[in-house]
Parts: sequence; C-alpha cells; structure tokens
Amino acid sequence: MKNPDRLLIIDFGSQVTQLIARRLRELHVYCEIHPFNKVTEAFLAEFAPKAVILSGGPASVFAEGAPLPPRAVFGLGVPILGICYGQQAMMHLLGGKVQRGHGTAEFGRAYVTPTEEKLSILDGWFAEGREQVWMSHGDHVSEIAPGFQVYGTSPSAPFAITADPARHFYAVQFHPEVHHTPKGAKLYENFVKLAGFKGDWTMDAYREAAIQRIRDQVGTAKVICGLSGGVDSSVAAVLIHEAIGDQLTCVFVDHGLLRLGEAEQVVTMFRDHYNMPLIHADESDLFLGALEGVSDPETKRKIIGKLFIDVFQKHAHDVGGAKFLAQGTLYPDVIESVSFSGGPSVTIKSHHNVGGLPEKMGLKLVEPLRELFKDEVRALGRELGLPASFIGRHPFPGPGLAIRCPGEITREKLDILRQADAVYIDQIRKHGLYDEIWQAFAAILPMKTVGVMGDHRTYDFALALRAVTSVDGMTADYYPFTHDFLGETATRIIQEVPGINRVFYDCTSKPPGTIELE
Repeated sequence: MKNPDRLLIIDFGSQVTQLIARRLRELHVYCEIHPFNKVTEAFLAEFAPKAVILSGGPASVFAEGAPLPPRAVFGLGVPILGICYGQQAMMHLLGGKVQRGHGTAEFGRAYVTPTEEKLSILDGWFAEGREQVWMSHGDHVSEIAPGFQVYGTSPSAPFAITADPARHFYAVQFHPEVHHTPKGAKLYENFVKLAGFKGDWTMDAYREAAIQRIRDQVGTAKVICGLSGGVDSSVAAVLIHEAIGDQLTCVFVDHGLLRLGEAEQVVTMFRDHYNMPLIHADESDLFLGALEGVSDPETKRKIIGKLFIDVFQKHAHDVGGAKFLAQGTLYPDVIESVSFSGGPSVTIKSHHNVGGLPEKMGLKLVEPLRELFKDEVRALGRELGLPASFIGRHPFPGPGLAIRCPGEITREKLDILRQADAVYIDQIRKHGLYDEIWQAFAAILPMKTVGVMGDHRTYDFALALRAVTSVDGMTADYYPFTHDFLGETATRIIQEVPGINRVFYDCTSKPPGTIELE
C-alpha cells in the first residue's frame, strides 16, 4: 500500500498540540507533528503534506528569534490552518500585524460571534448566534493580511476567525482541539474535508503499510524485541513476527519486579499461542542486586534502564548476531522526548525505552508503533488477533514494581506487594469495574504502622491503592470508588496478605500528581 495522504502539524510548543493530532486521528486522517525548526523546504518537499496546521505556542512574534514556519509553507498550494500563535505567525509573515497584549489578553472560556460572511470550515457553527471557545493568548492580531476577511470576533479578539478562502488559508485565535471548544471537532472535520481527505486511514491500512516498512527496513537481518508483557511491546512483537517470522526473537526480561504470575502468563501466551521464538531471561538477581539500598526514584529508573540495555545486548549475541532491537515506543513518547525548540526540556521521569540506544550496542531501532497513540495500539492489537482480555490490560510500567515500592526495595516488600495487588485487581474485576478504569495498582509505602489483630499488636507495612480514569495518560483523575468497595477491599487485603495492617486510597489527580508514585 502506498503512503496515506498526510497532514503536517508544525509545532510551536503548545501544551495541547498533541490534542490536534488526536482529533485528526479520530477523523481517520493520518497526521504527524514536527517541531518548527525541523520543517525546512527539503522536509516539505519530501513530506508532501496534503494540508498543514500551525499549532499554538507560548512565544511572541516580537521576540528575538521567534519561532516561525518557513515561508515555503505558504507556497505549497495546500490548505493551511493557523491556531492561536499559528494565526499570529501567519499574519506576521503574510503582511498583517500583531499587537502585544495591552489589556486584550484572553485566557479561558470566551464566546465568538459570527460576521455576515459565510465560511465553509464553519459549517455547523453559530446555529444559536455565538459559539463557546477556549482562548489562551496574550498578543493578538491587530491587522489582517491582504486577502483575508473576518468571519468571527470575540470581545478581546476582533479577528478571532479570519480566512483567505481563495488560497485556502484559515486562522483562529482560539484552540479548537480542547474540550472547552465544544464544536472544535466539527471545525477540524470541515477543514480536512475541504483539504480533500477521505477519512479512510484505518488500522487495517496501517497494519499493511507497517508490515511492508518493517520488511524494507530489516531485510534478512535478525531482530530482537524487548518484550515486557505490556500491551505496547506485545503488539509490536506480534506485528513484527507477522512481517518477518522467525527472524524475530523476543527477549522477555524477568527483572524480579513483575506482578504475581505475570512471567508465566506472558511466556505461555507467546510460546504456545504465537509459536514465537522467545528467550525467557530470568535476571531477577541481577536487577534486585543492583537496586539494593537504592531509594531515589530517578536513580532506580536509570539503573533499570541501563540493565535492560545490558541484557538485550547480551542476548543479541545469543541469537546469532541480531542487527535490530524492536521496542514498543508510542507517539506520545516520541513527542514528549523532543523539545519543540530543540532546547532542553524538563524531565519528569526517565523512560527506559525513549531516546534511542547507546552506540555501544551496535543495534538499530525498529519502532513500528512510534506513530500511534495508546488507543490506536489497542485497535491494532485487535486487528492482529490478540486476546481481548490482554488488549484491555491496564498499562504496566517498564520499571515494574520498583516504582510502586517507594524507598528501598526488598524481596520481602515485593512479595507482599504482589499479593496485595492481586487481591486489589481481583476485587476490581469482581465488581465489574476493570474496564472503567485506565490504570489501577497497589503500592507499598516506606512506613510501618501499629495495628491490632486478634488481640495482638502488629507493626506492619501500610499500602496505598491507586486507580485513575484517563483517555491517554497525559492527564488523569482518581476513580470514585464507593466507601463500601474500599472498606471491603481493605478488609480482604489485611486478612489475606501477611505484612499489611493499614490501607489508604490515593485520590490525587494528574496533575499535580503523576499516575505512578515514582
């Protein structure tokens, strides 16, 4: 299959640029996000976008070295949509004017009123005279570029919606990608229809194209796949196996930080159901030995990441000289690990599968899922025939229980945690709540508390329960269990798991918290 029609999103650093891509993927339009400083004339010629969206961003066009798209974008002859800062950059480059805030900044909910003129990308808007939108801007357009007209205004943005329909250039001061612009999805739908997208990008088409890309990249070489047992690496493994068969060997690293019975479940599924070459590398002594006495969460992650690479490197030789390492890297990992400006970004947590491989490994990466979001990976897994019970599993982090065991890790604490987590998940399944929850887990806290059981004093560990709802893991809210459920679950855990005498429920959202404790 030939490459699908592609829409290019040029990123200027907005915190919600990723939402633009999600809205377009929901419309079955294939798109990619690229930082503005990577979009050169040569890039545009190779990428050949069918349409372009200029994202929002925190900068000002007045700033020295302000991020701007190349002027060549406007000579492509394709529809262009500028959003917030993208609108300002468009006006600035095409002959309009942008004015600093000076009391006209807008942040949050606003209302846009239409002018008398009609515009195709606004079909379905303004049925009741005005539309709610989400604004987040300091500067604003004060004079539109030649050829543009005004199609919508807000109290602080007289050019909230502008367009030059003859050239198919459109620009809005608000963010149609966010939930607080209720008809934003309709605006995107109108834009991609106008650009000629058929909305025919499907997971079956992606599967077909991905298999061909894997074959073209790998040729006759051997590949090892770092199989964690999670959905991402499992889908990647099955997809690659479909492409190259026994050229692939999966390496399942049992680092001693897995959930109860997890190693057996993963090995059985891949060896028995998929007849896939699989090395079960029991490296628990190696990992737990290196983590002994370590309590800093970032140090834990770095130790685990380094050891993963060492283990993969060792087994690359065992399979007769593998040339490639496959990973289940997703699109959010790629986006979050690249600063839009090419400068330093704040690291919240290290990811053991992000950022490429050390040169010493001598292996090239195969990342067939790096263009997909989490829900799209699940859809691909269903397309590939993975069991529904497996596809619907909650995410499980690469560092495993290490980051659900704040403070020092010991084998005793891990054994207690495995049993407690199993009881908790069993409770969730028994009450029919598993599929309503994005992720749920138990974490053993670095503290002991006094309790009383059977007239005897206890001094045992405290346990935290965590369950969140989310769409993509970027933001999350705690799941509102009933008090009856929490009471029943706490009672079961304390009665069935020696070493726990107190249970807490974590009701922190993300932000300010993260989903995992470390």
